[in-house]
Amino acid sequence: MGLWGEHGVPRLADAALKGREIGELRGEVCAPLSGRVLELGFGGGLNVRWYPPAVTSVDAVEPSDVGWGLSERRRARARHGLEIDRVGLDGQRLEVADASYDWALSTFTLCTIPDPARALSEVRRALKPGGGFSFLEHGLAPEESVARWQRRLDPFQRRLAGGCHLSRDIPALVRDAGLEIVDLQASYLPGAPSVGPGRVWLFGYAGHARAD
Repeated sequence: MGLWGEHGVPRLADAALKGREIGELRGEVCAPLSGRVLELGFGGGLNVRWYPPAVTSVDAVEPSDVGWGLSERRRARARHGLEIDRVGLDGQRLEVADASYDWALSTFTLCTIPDPARALSEVRRALKPGGGFSFLEHGLAPEESVARWQRRLDPFQRRLAGGCHLSRDIPALVRDAGLEIVDLQASYLPGAPSVGPGRVWLFGYAGHARAD
């Protein structure tokens, strides 16, 4: 990934995604979590403050040592007794047992995983029957004028932002993995302009799904 990918991108993502309004969205998608939770793309631990009391443990998948290091203080401030462990580096190859989690969580992660379909298939495998999947992601905008620019800019975005894609259809990926979406919000994220090129980065999906 190079120096920028290894050191710059995790820090940039942490700084860009820790605002108050994004935090409120994190709170909404984390609210139903309970029991044993698997979090893909743990990053700097920006979701830790939003875990509800019903969460008993969190297993974190995080490829970046820098990202994991950034999470140290947030993990230290986690609710007393909440165990947070790093269990892997690659969401496409989870070294966890089948049907072993009550919930899975992904926030601003599916854009970057090289094979998101495989990662979501792994999430489906790891969830107990009836288990839940909470997600907050950016992706493909519904307006063709915006989506066209997302597709055009994807190659540059991938090079500059550690493999991040602008044009992934998040709901389709979730459904294709065999997860049933039970609620979904699709809208521009806080701070998105009403018009202009900035919209290509800021269409978001927040929702919850269930494993059959």
